[in-house]
Amino acid sequence: MCSIMGYCGTALTEEAFKEGFDKTISRGPDMSLVFSVEDGLLGFHRLAIMGLDETGMQPFAMDGNYVVCNGELYGFRKLKKELENKGYRFVSDSDCELLLPLWREYGTDMFGKLDAEYALIIYDGETKSFIAARDPIGIRPLFYGYDKDGGILFASEAKNLVGLCQRVIPFPPGHYYKDGRFTCYRDISHVETVCHDDLETACRKIREKLVAGIEKRLDADAPVGFLLSGGLDSSLVCAVSAKLLKKPIRTFAIGMSTDAIDLKYARQVADYIGSEHTEVIITEKDVLQALPDVVALLGTYDITTIRASIGMYLVCKYIHEHTDIRVLLTGEISDELFGYKYTDFAPSAEEFQKEAEKRVRELYMYDVLRADRCISVNSLEARVPFGDLDFVSYVMSLDPEMKMNRYGKGKYLLRHAFEGDWLPHDILMREKAAFSDAVGHSMVDDLKAYAETVYTDGAFQEGCRHYSFATPFTKESLLYRELFEKFYPGQAAMVADFWMPNKNWEGCRVDDPSARVLANYGDSGK
Repeated sequence: MCSIMGYCGTALTEEAFKEGFDKTISRGPDMSLVFSVEDGLLGFHRLAIMGLDETGMQPFAMDGNYVVCNGELYGFRKLKKELENKGYRFVSDSDCELLLPLWREYGTDMFGKLDAEYALIIYDGETKSFIAARDPIGIRPLFYGYDKDGGILFASEAKNLVGLCQRVIPFPPGHYYKDGRFTCYRDISHVETVCHDDLETACRKIREKLVAGIEKRLDADAPVGFLLSGGLDSSLVCAVSAKLLKKPIRTFAIGMSTDAIDLKYARQVADYIGSEHTEVIITEKDVLQALPDVVALLGTYDITTIRASIGMYLVCKYIHEHTDIRVLLTGEISDELFGYKYTDFAPSAEEFQKEAEKRVRELYMYDVLRADRCISVNSLEARVPFGDLDFVSYVMSLDPEMKMNRYGKGKYLLRHAFEGDWLPHDILMREKAAFSDAVGHSMVDDLKAYAETVYTDGAFQEGCRHYSFATPFTKESLLYRELFEKFYPGQAAMVADFWMPNKNWEGCRVDDPSARVLANYGDSGK
């Protein structure tokens, strides 16, 4: 991960800009720079992943243009050769050095051509203007806001802008900003033509495209590790990576000391693929101590995001403190594509697809946000193979009738696609617990119990009245909201609402986001 920031205006001092920017120095602890351009500033905190020497430091410059980018451009080596054949010369091994030549060649059409996860800011010296853009899923974070004189600021995280802007707004994924306007260059949730591949063809393509997406993300000049929960998604990422690399990979799992559900399954996968495996054990004390830090680093009050982030933050903290790993592959974005436990209740294929589109559009506020912040605050980079653009586009385009649970097994297409020797059959077909539950049911129970000690019933009712937007509805949710307001006062609209199952569907009218409360939870997590 890296951190970027840009300012188009004259009212803000470089000192104030730097003070806001340095709130995310953990994203890029290797090198830092604040750079002046005409009527503005650019900032870059670097975490060296591709091209590890100083030539990879940003901003990159070309003909009076400058760029800062937090991102990875996949397949950049082939693209670099094509640009060299056009006469461009490069001084580093960084993938992001290609951006300014691409900007010269294609202008804003460049954004739709990138096979990448990125957030970037360009200063165009010819027009003396700022351009910003974000990848179609929003895997890399970007926010914006305006100062008191109307100058616009862009930054990797909301915390950079708190105090500099009255309102901090998430930069919409799949958009670019130019000349005061936001333009959508790609809506990856929208399907123009439904794909009617038969089951075996669809599963073959799912396997091929996911393997390709994983292979791209193994390219790094810094050491790579893997989060392994023992569930389907992370287990597949680890199993495929081990086959591709043909050497033991380094895997990490986390669980509560009392009742971790998934540690044994993660160990089973690790033994099967021959990984160098580490278990991180946490306690109730660890969870409660981490809670304020987790809310501060996330910038959300969402219940399920905070629950799931505690374990992820603590395992990443361990990796940062005890290893030389700089890149982590994770299993996020599978459920949004293939279905959650609650989408078994979808009343029709059309409703299933609408829900998938909504979840993909909102990923940047929930699971993607969790992975980015928990990993980046520990000076690591997240790579998310299930977020590969070609893979996401294909799965989203499949006939939703095929993706619904007609098979007696959730996410059947993904499971069937990898039948064979990739994973033990019991792991491949196991119904997984939600991550926050898989760390141990006691973790969520401990958080709820702690909230009960903070608020009496009367204090809870009074506290909820302070919030008309996304009003807390449990003592736990009020606890998170009040922590959020301490760090991000008045910025609750950055998140659309609480992540919850679709309450319009029969069987989903629940008062907790955990799949544990659903009637079809069954053997999940056992």
